Amino acid sequence: MIKWRGIAIRFHPLFSLLMLAAVATGYFVELLTLFAIVLVHELGHVVAAKSFGWNVIRIELLPFGGVAETDDRGGSSAFQEAAVALAGPLQNVWMALFAVLMGRLGLWDADWRDYFIQANVMIGLFNLLPILPLDGGKVMQALVSRWLPYYRSLVLCSLVSLVLAATLGLAALLGARSGGVHLNLLVIALFLCYTNWHGYRNASFRFIRFLMNREPVMERLIDKGTLAQPIVIYRHRQVGDIVRLFMRDKYHLVYILNEKGRIQAVLPEQKLLYAFFQLNAPGSAVSDVFVLE
Repeated sequence: MIKWRGIAIRFHPLFSLLMLAAVATGYFVELLTLFAIVLVHELGHVVAAKSFGWNVIRIELLPFGGVAETDDRGGSSAFQEAAVALAGPLQNVWMALFAVLMGRLGLWDADWRDYFIQANVMIGLFNLLPILPLDGGKVMQALVSRWLPYYRSLVLCSLVSLVLAATLGLAALLGARSGGVHLNLLVIALFLCYTNWHGYRNASFRFIRFLMNREPVMERLIDKGTLAQPIVIYRHRQVGDIVRLFMRDKYHLVYILNEKGRIQAVLPEQKLLYAFFQLNAPGSAVSDVFVLE
């Protein structure tokens, strides 16, 4: 493990074995170049994340790529998440353009230039696939959360990613018809399937973290003078069901109706969060928690 500006860069235990295999097969320079490209890609995420004040935990280089582990404390906007995600593939763009320039200046031979460009295109485009936790998946989730309640966006994007990851795995297996199974792609697909199945099953825990960090988000939105997003529900709806309607970059006022469709109360979302956490009443009807006129 090494450190860069206080950020730990950790190498997966299999990294050493891959390097030894690369030396034995004569592909050491190529493999080292791939990991250097991946590292620059991840540093793009790090720089963007730190510009938004996120806490960067570490960078981990895996046998099939890398990951920059960040902690935005659940208070980031959809724009910030998309910007941090896209900062990685943008590094592949400038590196590919740099290779083109070096080739035109005659400083790199054609074979090396082509290899460097192809590696960046491959890494950049693969990361833009709409599969979590790839960059494209994070952009997808950021966009979906602009139109759907945050809990639904977590569940939907995990399921979509799971289906697409399984499709990748199937494509890798079908490659046997044209020369053999694409083992690297199959391993990555299995990893993505596991990650998204785990993400789907833990959507509720991720949502709780989102709710726990609503206060700074609410303060920011109110300071901006944002228009409140109304939520209209009947008085028998449970508190837990109501908070699952909260959206990422919106501040909510909850309109509570009686059986005749008349408004009995208008509650700011802080009241619902208080009932959810402080009163521990996620399973209670809102009419049982609050005195409604």
